[in-house]
Amino acid sequence: MRPLLTPGRLVRLVLAAALLMVSVMAACCMVGTETVSLKAVFAHQTPGQPNPDYEIFVKIRLARVILAVIVGAALACSGAVFQGLLRNPLADPYILGISSGAGLGAMVAVMLGIQWTLWGRSPIAVFAFAGAVGTVALVWSIGRVAGKYHVTGLLLAGVVVNAFFSALIMFLTSIANSSQIQTTLFWLMGNMTEETWDVLWFSGGLVCAGAVGLFFLAPKLNAISLSDSDARNLGIHVTAVRVCAFGMAAMITACAVSLSGLIGFVGLIIPHAIRLIWGPDHRLLIPLSALVGGTFLVLADTVSRVVVAPAQLPVGVVTALVGGPIFIVLLIRHNRCLGGRP
Repeated sequence: MRPLLTPGRLVRLVLAAALLMVSVMAACCMVGTETVSLKAVFAHQTPGQPNPDYEIFVKIRLARVILAVIVGAALACSGAVFQGLLRNPLADPYILGISSGAGLGAMVAVMLGIQWTLWGRSPIAVFAFAGAVGTVALVWSIGRVAGKYHVTGLLLAGVVVNAFFSALIMFLTSIANSSQIQTTLFWLMGNMTEETWDVLWFSGGLVCAGAVGLFFLAPKLNAISLSDSDARNLGIHVTAVRVCAFGMAAMITACAVSLSGLIGFVGLIIPHAIRLIWGPDHRLLIPLSALVGGTFLVLADTVSRVVVAPAQLPVGVVTALVGGPIFIVLLIRHNRCLGGRP
């Protein structure tokens, strides 16, 4: 029997998760193929004289760690919301076809050979963001017409659109040249790339705003995750809440996809793990998923850049190889605690 979620317990758990995340970020900034001296990093900077330790620590490692936190938090937070809204334990941020829409957008950008940038973002990132947002809008429209916002209608629409866009991606891949295929596959496997601080500030602010908005919807999401009728009996405008929640979750997912490509498992296993350990209350589930998701992706990205150094593994490969077995262990332990068979 889990203890009741009091404000004090909520604050303690969130602060503990935040402290763990900051500690992991600090430790991972020190890990790499080059040894960095903190004394040299924080030493007085002489104008015109480069400081390799500062450049490596701040502009490369710290920026990459912050990017991993932003992407991991966005994927895990939106995964928790989609699983609750769709009442489907297999739902993740890509359940509504976001992955295929973003992949198709990226593929189009590569095939067209576009070179311009928008606010410092590459055309692949811009087209991926547009493809993800457009796909969510399309799926939502189809679900509304077919099922009047019914959960099953949204899921089926997402599956169909995902399959159709995946076929388009395979078609474009079949007619692309080798360099275009390599660029697209590298993006589809998920990677942390170097980003400017302006991009990190903007994307981090967007993800934080979305996560805070979803947190304030948490009590209503608790009711909707049970049934629409129960939520209506409590005076909740189910359609309005679902539109807001889907919109915010889709927006932060699209932001994450445009930054890093497609990274699987984070939006699936992190919310599940939080539910298994601390319960399904969205007031706790949303902030813990964001913090633990960011921590998990920082660790996965650190492994990806050092395990085969000087080469780098796609971080999406690491999240699948590491996250899958961890989740299976948690699931078996949970079943044993409930008296079920593993």
